[in-house]
Amino acid sequence: MVYLDNAATTGKKPMSVIKAVNSTLLELSANPGRGGHKSSVRASEAIYGVRQKVAKLFGASGEDRVVFTPSCTASINIVLKGILDRGDGIVISSLEHNSVTRPCETLRKSGVEVSVAEVIFGDNDATVRSFERAIKSNTKAVLCTHASNVTGEIMPIAKIGALCKQKGILFIVDAAQTAGVIPIDMQGMGIDFLCIAPHKGLYAPMGTGILIAEKEITHPLIEGGTGVNSAVAVQPLEYPERLESGTVNLPGIIGIGAGVDFVNSKGIENIYKAELDISRYIYNGILKTSGCVLYTPIPEYGKFVPVVSFNIRGISASDTSELLDKADIAVRGGLHCAPFAHKRLGTIEGGTVRVSPAIFNTKRDADIFLFALKRISFNYKNSKKH
Repeated sequence: MVYLDNAATTGKKPMSVIKAVNSTLLELSANPGRGGHKSSVRASEAIYGVRQKVAKLFGASGEDRVVFTPSCTASINIVLKGILDRGDGIVISSLEHNSVTRPCETLRKSGVEVSVAEVIFGDNDATVRSFERAIKSNTKAVLCTHASNVTGEIMPIAKIGALCKQKGILFIVDAAQTAGVIPIDMQGMGIDFLCIAPHKGLYAPMGTGILIAEKEITHPLIEGGTGVNSAVAVQPLEYPERLESGTVNLPGIIGIGAGVDFVNSKGIENIYKAELDISRYIYNGILKTSGCVLYTPIPEYGKFVPVVSFNIRGISASDTSELLDKADIAVRGGLHCAPFAHKRLGTIEGGTVRVSPAIFNTKRDADIFLFALKRISFNYKNSKKH
């Protein structure tokens, strides 16, 4: 199968990641931080090593601020529900995933004011001004996706971070589509909370998430189940234990570490260039395919992540993706859990077909996809003539 749905999860994991997960289950299957025996200590040390790698990759102030969660969605919920109280305000972008919009709707019902800053496509300065206009006297935090999972457009995170710092507002970034694909420096970009989906750009197993919390979270979403201060009735104040309740996903975390090593060995800039080159090749091929509609400009370096959204006129996104699946090509059709973005594009009724390559994809994969796409479009046109 030609797998081009890497914005959902990377379809091929490096062998180093697979071996790391397997060896953890075979040789390191002990509960970290829950005992003084050698196996438990080794497991704790292994997790600490992964925290160090993650902190270094994303410019965190220290490894203790790296918290492992079940998913990027969990990380976002931990932050939103942990820092916002009745009467507070939050500003989110008009391109957010429902992992942001749904918890924000719940918070709105409990008395948190939610404002939306319109993203101005192709104009970063106008987008920043949109965020500035949306900020109110009660705004406690701003949350912005680093890049849209529908259009691929990269947001001006550093500029928004500088605005938040100037206003004394917390800045939360959803890096589901960017972590491991483009460089992220939390200190340089002014990011207070970074939410990461390691199973995407870090090539880790699914069921893993990362939250890097530079600032305090007042209300932990889950409490108890920590291996420290067991006699104390309240949740520990120390990080990362404050936000890591219950037994952590040891094989998944070791897989994250191996994924970080893989990304570092390839080089983020090299990964980004390779993936964007394939995206541009695919974009140009779709552009030349009769009956196709593209929803963003050609992916430019530094402005887009490797995501291309399109439709074939007269065929629903879900039908197109199903036809491609029959040709052993995996893409994503629908709303991609991001209705805000589809409202902006005018595709809210049926969504789009999304193509998202990763480092393991080749020009040959792209050619197979484009050939199948042209055949689908040609067959549809001929069927309408009869």
